[in-house]
Amino acid sequence: MATRLVQIAMNARDDSALGGFWAEVLGWGVSSEGPGVTNIEPAGLGYPDPTALFLDVLRVPEPKTVKNRVHIDLASTSDAHQAELVARLKGLGAKPADVGQGDVPWTVLADPEGNEFCVLEPREIYRDTGPVAAVVVDCVDPRAMARFWGEAMDWTVHEVTDDRAALRSAQGVGPYLEFLRSPDAKTVKNRIHLDLRPYAGDDHEAEVARLRTLGAVDVDLGQGDVPWTVLADPEGNEFCVLTPR
Repeated sequence: MATRLVQIAMNARDDSALGGFWAEVLGWGVSSEGPGVTNIEPAGLGYPDPTALFLDVLRVPEPKTVKNRVHIDLASTSDAHQAELVARLKGLGAKPADVGQGDVPWTVLADPEGNEFCVLEPREIYRDTGPVAAVVVDCVDPRAMARFWGEAMDWTVHEVTDDRAALRSAQGVGPYLEFLRSPDAKTVKNRIHLDLRPYAGDDHEAEVARLRTLGAVDVDLGQGDVPWTVLADPEGNEFCVLTPR
């Protein structure tokens, strides 16, 4: 059995407005599977597809109160492209953000609801990822996160150090999933989380049980009776296991 990362879920006070912002950022289309949910989808791809992580924006009542532990890194192809991208995003409503980054070659911005994200300088490793270079998770122990997530999914572990770990889809395409060492402790529910999906024909409950044996724990976020299962990784980061597809 195996599962894979298929999409990012982002909480928002106004899912339609924030979804529209991210659709413009990524150049993707917008749809909705129901009230309070805005789906951001790359054109021309059937879901799920390893070349892209789809984005669901979910309406919640609570506002953002702390720096997110999960954020998106956007790719650029040249210094000029990075500058143009930053200018365009500011025009869409993004604001400069200071998370203590100091003098770095990338630009830190926040979307209209305050979710931090980075516009990276051109890097060879991200030349073929699409607009999203990586989904980045703050953590205490990147090595432990690489062990858990490397076994939780069929994604390939590409790099592991004391400060950073990186995974990418088994097909070697699409964005990376990265874990960066951070001194900050997790204090509230993450406003951005990962959604995993087992493959068609696999058993959902058996896959959830396997993840529990790896160290995942059940989480009650008030989700009620839903077809997916909410878990947290060994550092408390919530994630959902969707039904096989």
